[in-house]
Amino acid sequence: MDPVIDVTEQKRLNDAREAHIPWKKWGPYLSERQWGTVREDYSADGNAWDYFTHDHARSRAYRWGEDGLGGLSDDKQILCFALALWNERDPILKERLFGLTNSEANHGEDVKEYYFYLDSTPTHSYMKYLYKYPRENPYRDLVETNRGRSREEFEYELLDTGVFDDDRYFDVFMEYAKEGPEDILVRVTVHNRGPEMARLRVLPTLWFRNTWSWGDDDRKPSLREVRSGVMHATHQELGEYYLHFDGARSTSTSSRAVARRSTRPRSGPKRRRTMSSTCPAAEARRSAFVCRPPGWTRPLTASRKHSKAGSPTLTNSTIGSRRPR
Repeated sequence: MDPVIDVTEQKRLNDAREAHIPWKKWGPYLSERQWGTVREDYSADGNAWDYFTHDHARSRAYRWGEDGLGGLSDDKQILCFALALWNERDPILKERLFGLTNSEANHGEDVKEYYFYLDSTPTHSYMKYLYKYPRENPYRDLVETNRGRSREEFEYELLDTGVFDDDRYFDVFMEYAKEGPEDILVRVTVHNRGPEMARLRVLPTLWFRNTWSWGDDDRKPSLREVRSGVMHATHQELGEYYLHFDGARSTSTSSRAVARRSTRPRSGPKRRRTMSSTCPAAEARRSAFVCRPPGWTRPLTASRKHSKAGSPTLTNSTIGSRRPR
C-alpha cells in the first residue's frame, strides 16, 4: 500500500473525511446559470426555456438555486457571494451569464460569454476564476442575429460581434483562499486591457437564496449593515456571518423576493438604486458593496475570521483597474 503523501491539502482531505471538519462546506457551488432550467419550470406545457429566461432573472426569485459570476456558497446554497459588474453602458447589471434560449439560437441553447476556471484544490482551499467583461454587451445583436440564422449556418458568437476589438474589455480575476474551514480570503483584481481609460463599477454581493416564499418555511434571514463596511448575515439554520469590506463607496441593499409567477423584466442599475433607497438594511436579503475603481490595479481582498463573539467574518480591501503598460 502506497504511503499517504504528507502535504497540507492531503491533511485537509483527511480531516474532512475522518474528523468531519467542514473543509468542503464552502466552495464553487453557486450555479453558472439557473434561468432556463427544468428545476425552475412551472409552466403548463413544460417549456422551461420560455418560462424563465435570462431577462426574467433580474426581477424574479429562483426557488431551487441561485447563479452568479465566479460565486461561492455553502453546500446547501443558502448564503451566496459573487460579483456584479457594470460598465456604465449596458442597460443592466452583469450579475449572471447571458445566453440564448432554445428558440433563440440556431443550434439550441447557448451561453454567450467567455469565462475560465483556472485553478482549484480538492477542498476548494484555493480557487481562481477569470471573467472577460466587454465595455458594452451586444445582447440584442446576439439574440436577433442568431435567431435569424438557419441550422446550416454557424452560430453567431460574442467574439464575432467585435466587442473585443482593440482589447476593449476588462479581465476580472477572482481568487479564494481558505485560512480555515470557514475563514476565507477573497481577492478580486480587475485589468482594463484597452488602450484608454474606462469606467467600471464592481459590486461584491452577498445574498440569501429565497427559501421563505414557497409555503414550507416562512422564516426570513437578514442582512444588516452594523457599521460602515461591515455586513451581518443571520440565518436560522446556517448561523451568523460577517462580511467586512474596506474601500466601498456605498452599500446597496434589497429585499428582492418576487414570486415566480411574475414575468415583467425591469432595468438593472436604475432598479437597484431605487430599491436600495426604499429597503431598510435591517430587512435586506441581498446586499452589495459598490466600488468605482481608481485608475490603477489594487486587489480587493476578503477574509473570513472569527469575531470575538465566535461568528465568522469576511473582510475586504480596495479594487482597481489599469491600462496595460
